[in-house]
Amino acid sequence: MDVANFELDEATKMKWYKIVFQLKKQFGKKPDMNGILFLIGMREKGTSSVLGKDERMDLFHIATCKLLSYDGYYKYTHIDEDGWPHYDLVKKPAFTDLMSQEMLLRKLVVAYFDENELYED
Repeated sequence: MDVANFELDEATKMKWYKIVFQLKKQFGKKPDMNGILFLIGMREKGTSSVLGKDERMDLFHIATCKLLSYDGYYKYTHIDEDGWPHYDLVKKPAFTDLMSQEMLLRKLVVAYFDENELYED
């Protein structure tokens, strides 16, 4: 896939908007990508408690690794003794600009919500 020319197909766009709408209804405000990554990170870590700044940054990293693992950029390796998932980089994503990165992450968020049955169709 040429990341530079990445665009969402119509079905994925519709699912993305449904996910954003559902999260807005649930939390009272429209989430940005960071908010969605934070929620995915919390789900992957298995926590709902408020964490420190470093741990919150780790949640973003976990979510990003989890999402990019769908396209083979990262591979899940294990959960450590503190319950944190770990991933190894397989290949570096070739993002050419922020919009390409955003579109890829949207596609992967949709895949995550599909896989985990987290939104109402």
